[in-house]
Amino acid sequence: MAEASLTVSSKNYSSWSLRGWLLCRMAGIDFAERVAPIDDPATRAELLLLSPSFLVPCLEHGAVKVWDTVAIGEYLNEIRPEAGLLPADPVARAHCRAICGEMHSGFANLRSALPMNLKVRHEGFKVWAGAQADIDRVTAIWRDCLKQYGGPYLFGAKPTMADAMYAPVCTRFATYDVKLDPVCAAYRDLILHWAPMVEWTAAAKAEPEEVEELDVEF
Repeated sequence: MAEASLTVSSKNYSSWSLRGWLLCRMAGIDFAERVAPIDDPATRAELLLLSPSFLVPCLEHGAVKVWDTVAIGEYLNEIRPEAGLLPADPVARAHCRAICGEMHSGFANLRSALPMNLKVRHEGFKVWAGAQADIDRVTAIWRDCLKQYGGPYLFGAKPTMADAMYAPVCTRFATYDVKLDPVCAAYRDLILHWAPMVEWTAAAKAEPEEVEELDVEF
């Protein structure tokens, strides 16, 4: 019997579910996966950005129940410090927390204009000014981290919580054909070919459920 359970929603559409799942995999915790039905009103509200409070992913581990993605990462770092979800160096750790927090609370234009959808590709997609400003900020974060910590991940040789937080953005950049400089394109491709991401993407593409509002032709 698994020591924990993680409730997720759609693997194709839910960026927060992906982040929580990656964090659990990175931490090496033995967890069972539960899937919230896509026709559940709360699930659809989360996917369509209509809810101010997202209750998935939700990690249950013994008496602990935690549903905020950053909180899941912090909890897993406490119980599995050897996994290195946060950098060991206190300066780098503070930096990692800052850019994770920025992703957690910001980039609203990017989220709404380029919703996560792993099943489709929109070649030549027109990115408008609001979303472009968010893209520019994300790529600035990537370049700064990769230069400062030497890559190939944002904080060095191994993936951290920051990479899990920005992984869904890599899928969005691929889905919507976002043009990137060589450094950022290489990082995007690294994350997309990361073994847990390959596993998640395959499962997402096999999902039969669709959210019509997120499958329109842009």
